[in-house]
Amino acid sequence: MGLLEPDVRYGRVVRVAVSQTLDDLKVAGQRVLLRADLNVPVRDGKVTDLTRLERLVPTIRELSDKGARVIVLSHFDRPKGKIVPELSLRPIAQALGVVLGRPVGFAEDCIGPEAARIVDAMQGGDVAVLENTRFHPGEEENDPAFAKALAQLADIYVNDAFSVSHRAHASTEGVAKLLPSYAGRLMQAELTALEQALGNPARPVAAIVAGSKVSTKLELLTNLVGKVDILVIGGAMANTFLAAQGHDVGKSLQEKDLHATALQILKTAKEKGCDIILPQDVVVAKTFAANVPTEVVGVDAIPADSMALDVGPATVAAFIKRLPEIKTIIWNGPLGAFETKPFDAATNELAEAIAKATDEGKIVSVGGGGDTVSALKLAGVHHRMSYLSSAGGAFLEWMEGKILPGVEVLSAGLSNMG
Repeated sequence: MGLLEPDVRYGRVVRVAVSQTLDDLKVAGQRVLLRADLNVPVRDGKVTDLTRLERLVPTIRELSDKGARVIVLSHFDRPKGKIVPELSLRPIAQALGVVLGRPVGFAEDCIGPEAARIVDAMQGGDVAVLENTRFHPGEEENDPAFAKALAQLADIYVNDAFSVSHRAHASTEGVAKLLPSYAGRLMQAELTALEQALGNPARPVAAIVAGSKVSTKLELLTNLVGKVDILVIGGAMANTFLAAQGHDVGKSLQEKDLHATALQILKTAKEKGCDIILPQDVVVAKTFAANVPTEVVGVDAIPADSMALDVGPATVAAFIKRLPEIKTIIWNGPLGAFETKPFDAATNELAEAIAKATDEGKIVSVGGGGDTVSALKLAGVHHRMSYLSSAGGAFLEWMEGKILPGVEVLSAGLSNMG
């Protein structure tokens, strides 16, 4: 099925994403400040995963091919407002050049004389990366003076970093208030996919939410029970729900202090007509290690000396049986301890079933979050989802129903332009 195409049918946020994109933007000779997310894994000075860089290529090439001077802006890691040489964006700029297949310049600073010198020397079509924005304390403080210094380098601002748009930083929100601002192609695709999944989706809608703790996804669960028709709860957080219902979960990871909260979520879901699916069987082991002896037991028969480390085959089969009635599915979190075999089995089986339904055009499937992306890649189906977001925190906050400052400022800009 491939990535979802931009669609204007689904409400205000997608209207922002579509109306304020690159479609009709004339950029020849213009200085375009492109907020990207170059926060990629680096080991021994080499980028080890090019995914985020590859996803930036359509926007950079489009701007460059239209004659823009493309000035790429990004943070990297957490230098806490100080210059940390090993956190320089220089090696990432070099990797970006390889991915783009064209030269990419580099400035030793993101503001001031050095940045201005590099930008002034650029010709139409040139691409350059500015140094780590977080080398300046004004970035995370959203300091107006720092935002102004960034804005002075450009004529137009393009945000293609949905993954950091949940942060009100100078390079994601502050500068967008000072320049004509647009969404890049990656931002556009993210917003369109998420709006189709949660804003005004084809129903019935199912969500799979899993992870180690209810506490980390409490706001997410609370928001989803009012928005989806079916909610599948897996991972270790399911143990808390099972224990709250009176099941003995043995040595399984759970949060005893959240039993009342879990019961309240179940009650709210029932009131709102959301069908919650909890495990009916689990894969247990006495120790958590690769390829240890395991046993499949019902949730009412977990041994006192064992821990649940994956949901069982009956649970997966029960949900797969319901796939034909589902039109949209959102996935956040693997069903078990997927990084350690054999506790990846349930995630892999369900992933393949969802990928098959997506291939056949029967459902729209949207996944997101770091562990989810990793699990679906290991399952070999990441390319078969309708959309897979690598946004992490921004993806979660969107699902929680929160306002993302970097997105909201684009909306405000559109309103101000009438």
